[in-house]
Amino acid sequence: MGSKTEIKWLDTPEEHDYPAAESYLNLTYDAQTAASLARQLKQAPMSGFKAKDIFRASGLSLLGVSNSHVEKDRKKILAGHALSPLLLVRDKANGRVVIADGYHRMCSVYGFDEDAVIPCKIV
Repeated sequence: MGSKTEIKWLDTPEEHDYPAAESYLNLTYDAQTAASLARQLKQAPMSGFKAKDIFRASGLSLLGVSNSHVEKDRKKILAGHALSPLLLVRDKANGRVVIADGYHRMCSVYGFDEDAVIPCKIV
């Protein structure tokens, strides 16, 4: 049986993740709501969910190593670099979770271990 690759995480999301999340949220929410959600994410406590549960709740397709961003994050994992936690939004109206920031990281982690607990902030 092979050894599992250790996936390291930063304690909190990187500062540039919040404007990236707001930019993404602007695609499906009005500007005021997107800005409010980004502020809420900044204040939210850290939590964690299994990669497979985030994936299922998002309803998104899983990207593979052929995606350059996924491959970049896979290389970071293999090199032992810490990844930034995900930023998630509960879209109650549509019954899903929006990955506001960190979709490629989630796909990369899932490729190593679908049961890995991914640190995140969720609102």
